[in-house]
Amino acid sequence: MTQATAPAASSSPPASPAAPKDGRTSERSLARRLAARPEIGALIAAIAVYIFFFVVASPFREASSLANVLYEASVMGIMALPVALLMIGGEFDLSAGVAVTTAALTASMWSFQLSMNVWTGVIVALVVSLAIGAFNGYMLVRTGLPSFLITLGSFLILQGANLAITKLFTGNVATDSISDMDGFDQAKSIFASEIGIGGVDVKITVFYWLILAAAATWLLLRTKFGNWIFATGGSQESARAVGVPVTFTKIALFMGVGAGAWFVGMHILFSFNTVQSGEGVGNEFLYIIAAVIGGCLLTGGYGSAIGAVIGAFIFGMVSQGIVYANWNPDWFKAFLGVMLLLAALVNLWVRRQATRR
Repeated sequence: MTQATAPAASSSPPASPAAPKDGRTSERSLARRLAARPEIGALIAAIAVYIFFFVVASPFREASSLANVLYEASVMGIMALPVALLMIGGEFDLSAGVAVTTAALTASMWSFQLSMNVWTGVIVALVVSLAIGAFNGYMLVRTGLPSFLITLGSFLILQGANLAITKLFTGNVATDSISDMDGFDQAKSIFASEIGIGGVDVKITVFYWLILAAAATWLLLRTKFGNWIFATGGSQESARAVGVPVTFTKIALFMGVGAGAWFVGMHILFSFNTVQSGEGVGNEFLYIIAAVIGGCLLTGGYGSAIGAVIGAFIFGMVSQGIVYANWNPDWFKAFLGVMLLLAALVNLWVRRQATRR
């Protein structure tokens, strides 16, 4: 009798099922990667707005007009950069607009009322601006209240103090001119001078804006602190769990907004020699709009410095383009509102593209 033998087992193991592809981990095309960038929507919008005003407004095509657009964008953009970083970190600052005026008023009155060199006022204004930012950040992390409430309170405090203190020391709603004081010309050359390029005078704020944009981009994408910003904005609890110093990060971001407010305040002071105490109200929303148009989310954890630059550039083009086109300037805010809604929709689509399977 022959003994039956079992069939020989296959020498090769069964093939494992293919792992499901995830759009977040699988290699994507260049177009998909570009579409997932937070600033891509703002870039497309900026190109469209530029072409539109280039066609409908002939003065918009001149080099001097571009210099004016860049100037408007730079004053807005210098503040939009720290505001964007703060929003990526999950917070926002409603006191940013009046903080600019507070810095200018402090430098002006400290110098004029005490008959000191204007650089003394500039330094004191920097300390005050950083202290305002540190106060906002400290109150946020200590109380756990939303940044909306904390900075709304700061907004009201600064708005009232700007007017009351200015009236107390000057008897007016504006500061006295400091144009004939020691150090004024030197400070003006640093904060409010012009540089001639090809026969066109370009405000120095444009160059500061571009330098700060490059620095903010490097900070976000190439440093440990940039990782902390994204982590804190994405999930504060998770960031703490992996060792991110959330308290330090938030306070530092608010102080960054204070530093931006100081710089813009010094530019305003040395451009016009005097400051109106009621200025700045409402500008905080323009900074936030520029950041949102540039791809930042109010929920935090997403955005870029380049996007804020593009958002500010769109602001500059619209504000000047409406003038060059001889339109009613009352439409400016309506145009910004439309841009904000479109930016929110585009940002939503970009996020879905970035996480689509």
